[in-house]
Amino acid sequence: MVKSKIFKKGIPIAVSLTPAIEADIDQPRVVEDKRRLLTISALAVLVAASISIIAKFLLQLIDLITNLSFYGNLSVAHATPVDNSLGWMVILVPAAGGLIVGLMAFYGSRAIRGHGIPEAMEQILTNQSKIKPRITYLKPISSAISIGTGGPFGAEGPIIATGGALGSTLGQLMKITHHERKILLTAGATAGMSAIFGSPIAAIFLAVELLLFEFSPRSIIPVALACITGAAGHHLLFGSEPVFAIHRQIAIPSNTSLAVYSVIGIIIGLLSVLVTKIVYLIEDSFEKLPIHWMWWPAIGGLVVGIVGYFSPHTLGVGYDNITNILTGDLPIRFVLSLCVLKFLSWAVALGSGTSGGTLAPLLTIGGAAGILLGYVTTVFFPQSGIVLSLAALVGMSAMFAGASRALLTSIVFALETTGQFNALLPLLAACAASYLVSFFIMEHTIMTEKIARRGVKTPDSYEPDILEKISVEQVIQENGVVLSEDNTVQEIKEWLEKEPEYSNNYYIISDNVGEYKGILSASTIFSNLQNGNSRVGDLIRRRNISVGAGSSLRAAVELMAKENTDVLPVVSGENKNAIVGILSYREIIASYKKNMDDYVKKHPDISLKRRGLKIILRGQKLVASMRAKEKFTK
Repeated sequence: MVKSKIFKKGIPIAVSLTPAIEADIDQPRVVEDKRRLLTISALAVLVAASISIIAKFLLQLIDLITNLSFYGNLSVAHATPVDNSLGWMVILVPAAGGLIVGLMAFYGSRAIRGHGIPEAMEQILTNQSKIKPRITYLKPISSAISIGTGGPFGAEGPIIATGGALGSTLGQLMKITHHERKILLTAGATAGMSAIFGSPIAAIFLAVELLLFEFSPRSIIPVALACITGAAGHHLLFGSEPVFAIHRQIAIPSNTSLAVYSVIGIIIGLLSVLVTKIVYLIEDSFEKLPIHWMWWPAIGGLVVGIVGYFSPHTLGVGYDNITNILTGDLPIRFVLSLCVLKFLSWAVALGSGTSGGTLAPLLTIGGAAGILLGYVTTVFFPQSGIVLSLAALVGMSAMFAGASRALLTSIVFALETTGQFNALLPLLAACAASYLVSFFIMEHTIMTEKIARRGVKTPDSYEPDILEKISVEQVIQENGVVLSEDNTVQEIKEWLEKEPEYSNNYYIISDNVGEYKGILSASTIFSNLQNGNSRVGDLIRRRNISVGAGSSLRAAVELMAKENTDVLPVVSGENKNAIVGILSYREIIASYKKNMDDYVKKHPDISLKRRGLKIILRGQKLVASMRAKEKFTK
């Protein structure tokens, strides 16, 4: 029974109201949400189809610029800078590309600098997912110039940024909410990744771990459809074979091998921390240069060219390097030089602020490090059962897991892009170990360090909405205040002076039988004191608002915020005018705090120590309590 107080002619009258479960008061909102979900899903698929075509265009543009820069050919055929015959002149090519990118950033948009994902995260967290439309074409063009002239980046970062910009632009053109715009931005970004690598499931996990910061049907469904569309585009435009195919089946590893791969994951985790720290140390060094930032990409390009002169394999996208590393057949000296020199070239280029992705370089460096660690293990522990190709796969995934702390993305990405599903357990062990090391040593990741320095905090956990799990009927007041519409302003004033504990900012108004009439603010009541005989029922101007007993606290909070009130009448499902209780912000805060304590308070529910003694003590306390009560009564 819910007790309420209704006032009739100044005399409080206690009335018992029977609560009823509210059945369908949220139904219109749910139907509208589902319609919006269908709309946003359709838009996400449209964005994904468009970004698949853009991904194909980007890769062809990179090949065109590579052919022009290193071979003087006007062709979009696949090409890498490895076989160029420019001699020492190759040093100038990346420098020229960096200069062009710097000019584009200065005269076009500074937002094209960087590798894409941090910039998308920042717009989601601080700017209501609004990205300037010009990024849609400036980012892929600048990245194609940077990579095509030898920049040691992957194409995935630029296409992720481009897809995000396309989704955001469409969201800004249409009348949608900020949250729906975030979904479109994320759908475009992850569809771009799926279109490049043909890895839709990894792209969905990337959305959850780095962009959405939530897991709900209204966000996952559009993103999943976009990623599927991107994967379909990949199969149509690039082929259906895994991007980094390993043409021999990796056997299921033994328990001993799993232990070794876990140790490799720990070491790679330490390397991922070191890699991240060095990248941002180099970026800080560029910040201290006494020249304008527009020239930094050219300086970075000059270093890339010098490194490329001695090791041509460090130039360009380098997807071929990843495939070759995963074979496990490369000479160890070549793998060592690729690991060190690729890292040097990429770190300087990225620190200079040019445009390009981080995933491919991280995979190259991690894969090479995995090969080296696997080789050392086979030399000193020949019975360990380590397979070099699996060590490379474990290394590249663990590097990405440690540097970005996108654990699930790293594991699933490796499986989807190689098709080696026997590698699941080693990947899980190594990536979890790398993630653990990174979590304890490094505060921010390679994805979040830049925006953290600008004061942007990124979520680090994805927990269910506490208020969504609690229904209104669980927390409504048992002794609320409901005013009769027949009470006069003077009667209410006199009553509140006698019982000030019932003072509120808002009051619920009902008729004599407890049917809801409306809400009235205290300021409205007391601003009419000159008309003391006015009925409060005549002062109601606010439209009738109420919440059902079966509604969630989240729905109640949204209604309170929308209507700018801190109290709501709770009505039944059978009779939506029958008040069954009162909900105020105090009950919501108290309920939230109580549920938060589940994450904070530590106490055992079962004790195995001295259990008999505890029972005796509890009995003694109970007897003492009863004696004290008896004494007090006497």
